[in-house]
Amino acid sequence: MLLLVLAPKAWHRLSHLKPPALVWTPGGKAGHVRCRLLSRQGPGDTGRQSRPQGPGLGTRLLITALFGAGLGGAWLAARAEKEQRRQQQRTEALRQAAVGQGDFSLLDHHGRARCKADFRGQWVLLYFGFTHCPDICPDELEKLVQVVRQLEAEPGLPPVQPVFITVDPERDTVAAMARYVQDFHPRLLGLTGSAEQVAQVSRSYRVYYSAGPKDEDQDYIVDHSIAIYLLSPDGLFTDYYSRARSAEQIADSVRRHMAAFRSVLH
Repeated sequence: MLLLVLAPKAWHRLSHLKPPALVWTPGGKAGHVRCRLLSRQGPGDTGRQSRPQGPGLGTRLLITALFGAGLGGAWLAARAEKEQRRQQQRTEALRQAAVGQGDFSLLDHHGRARCKADFRGQWVLLYFGFTHCPDICPDELEKLVQVVRQLEAEPGLPPVQPVFITVDPERDTVAAMARYVQDFHPRLLGLTGSAEQVAQVSRSYRVYYSAGPKDEDQDYIVDHSIAIYLLSPDGLFTDYYSRARSAEQIADSVRRHMAAFRSVLH
């Protein structure tokens, strides 16, 4: 009666307790303590005790990052392998084109005789043009020496020899070549020769050139192929770069050729 009078709300709470909480024990103390313990344990607490714990957010994020890194690494490796195969196939196709076969005999801008064997053991970037060219030849030679400077700035790479061969032997004498090449790079080597010698080396590298009509000042323009050639240390034609290729693109290509180079000469 006392419980009903003084604490009607308490009786309401007791009526909602689970049956084990109402078990009577002598003295009432044990049953009372058990009721208090059960009343403090909410439904959320019970669920946390019974539900198994999975990996935390940090662990899940770490696993996801590692999985993504593995996929990215595999993709980059596959891409590098594909690019290497493509480069090898291109090199082999260019080699079979038989460009730059045979020797040549020319004079450098110091008046010394030069042949193809003089460049054996060096990477060579080669351009055909003429000193009276108004714009294209200076632009292409400047691009060529930009490539050389970029590669020179990397100590681990072998040096690249820049070479300029004239297609206008009538005007491009040894002295004219010496004056011209000094404006571009201290190691740029100018090569000239007789009309027959220039024709022979041009045919070897499949370079087209044709002198136009002379004006009243006996000046004329030479129409010619525009390409920068890359020769390997074996002296073999390895690649070529059109006017559309930038200095950065050419430098990247030369680096790849250097990395993949294996001499075929014994």
